[in-house]
Amino acid sequence: MQPRINRRRALAAAALSLTLPGLQAQGAYPNRAVRVIVPQPPGGGFDSVGRLMADRLGKLTGQSFVVENRTGSGTLVGTELAAKAAADGYTLLVGSISNMALNPGLYASLPYDSLRDFEPVGLLVAYSYTLMARKDLPLRTLAEVIAHARANPGKLTYASAGNGSGQHVLPAALWHLAGVDVTHVPYRGAQAAYQDLLGGRVDLFFDLSPTARPQVDAGNARALAVSGPARNPMHPQVPTVQESGVALELESWFGLFAPAKTPRDALERLRAEFAKMAAMADVQDSLVKAGGKPMALVGEPARALVQRDVEHWSRLVRTLAIKAE
Repeated sequence: MQPRINRRRALAAAALSLTLPGLQAQGAYPNRAVRVIVPQPPGGGFDSVGRLMADRLGKLTGQSFVVENRTGSGTLVGTELAAKAAADGYTLLVGSISNMALNPGLYASLPYDSLRDFEPVGLLVAYSYTLMARKDLPLRTLAEVIAHARANPGKLTYASAGNGSGQHVLPAALWHLAGVDVTHVPYRGAQAAYQDLLGGRVDLFFDLSPTARPQVDAGNARALAVSGPARNPMHPQVPTVQESGVALELESWFGLFAPAKTPRDALERLRAEFAKMAAMADVQDSLVKAGGKPMALVGEPARALVQRDVEHWSRLVRTLAIKAE
C-alpha cells in the first residue's frame, strides 16, 4: 500500500506544481504598465492629482502607472474612453465631481453611467471653491451681495470658465437657493475669466480655492465665502456659504476609478495600495500645501459619497436647466 500512496502524493505534487505558476501569473497584478486617463489637459486639478497618484502607485507596486491626457468635450472624451476600456485593471480614470456628478445632469444623452460603468478605487482629496469679488466692488460680504442682487435683479455679473463648468454650476445653485438673479458671463476657460475679474469688467467669480488663493493673497480680488462645510485653512477669516445664510456646500473631490467588472483581485490590490498612498505623510503634506483636504476614502465609503453627489448634483443641475456647451 505504501508505494501506491507515495505515487498518489507524487502525482498530486506534480499537479500542484503545474497549477501554481498559472495561479501566480493570474494573481500578479499589475504585471505590466497601467494607464491612468486624465480627461483634462495638463495642469489643473485633474492632472496634478492624477500625476501624484500615478507616481506613488507606481513606486508602491513596482509597475509604471502612465498618465494619459485624453481631452475633448469638457471631460466627456476621456471619461467615455475609460468607461469602454477593457475591465482588466490596466486602464483607470481620474474622476472628480465634475465628470462623475455634474455631467449626468448637464447632458441629456451621456455616453456613460457614473454609477454603473465605474467602480471607485478611492477618493484622495477635496478642494473647496472660493467666491471672489472684484477688488473695487462696494459689497463686502456674500450677504450684502445677495441683498444687492435682490434689490437690483440682473445687475450683478458672475464669470465662469464656460457653460456647465464647476464655476458655472456652483454659483448658479447659490443664486437659485438665495432666490436672486445674477447674470452669468461664460468665458472660454478660467484664465479669461480672471482677466475680466481683475480688470473690473465682471463682478464675481467662484473658482477652486487653490487657484483663487494667489489672487486673493495679492489683493487682486476679495474673498467673500468658501463652499466647503468648514472654513478653509488658507483663508480662515473667510466664512462658508452656509455661515453666510445659504444652505449650500460643495467640495470638488478627486480620486481613482476603474471600469465596472474589473477583476476583484485587481481592485483589492489597487485599493490596498491606494490606502497606503493616501496615508503617506508626504502625500498629505503635498495635498494640504496645494489647498486640499486629504480624504483617504477607499472602496465602499468612496462609493457612498460618489452616489450621494451624483444623485444630488445631477438632480439640482437639471432643476436649474443648466446645459453644457
